[in-house]
Amino acid sequence: MPSDVVNPASRNRTGEKTLVILRHAKSDWPKGVPDHERPLGGRGTREAPLAGRWLVEHGIYPDMILCSDAVRTRQTCTWVCSELGEKAPTPYLDSRLYDTDDTGALSVINETEEQVRTLMVVGHLPWVQDLGMRLSSIDSDEDAVVTMAERLPTLGLQVFAVPGEWATLDGRDARMTHFVVPRP
Repeated sequence: MPSDVVNPASRNRTGEKTLVILRHAKSDWPKGVPDHERPLGGRGTREAPLAGRWLVEHGIYPDMILCSDAVRTRQTCTWVCSELGEKAPTPYLDSRLYDTDDTGALSVINETEEQVRTLMVVGHLPWVQDLGMRLSSIDSDEDAVVTMAERLPTLGLQVFAVPGEWATLDGRDARMTHFVVPRP
């Protein structure tokens, strides 16, 4: 197994949970369309499935997906779920993830029930980057954290190992294992 592959079996043995934070794919800016209603652009539609393929290739299958209710995040989530196939859970749209900050997004994550072992959250800048910085513990993959901190483009995908309960996740208490931007 390549060294960058997360082995789901070892994750379960250690009791760690997995948090995936995904920024939506590249959106369009149609004239006269409110920000909340902006759809994916052509590039976003082409690239969004790549995030789902990356998750499948790394054996990461969310038990639960929380998604901003904005059009571009919903469309990104749909493409990701199409790649997850039958293992994709029904996403939960949460309007609180649209116009929030890292504290607001974290409070939504904190509500997750403990039986959820792998959670994916689909959202927007700036909170996806701010939350990644807030959660990254000292034992995170340094290259992943630095790369994410410098620039988190559309379709930026962060993966964290979470050792504790969702309700107590707060800051510097999750280990970033990956930061990738799936591209063709």
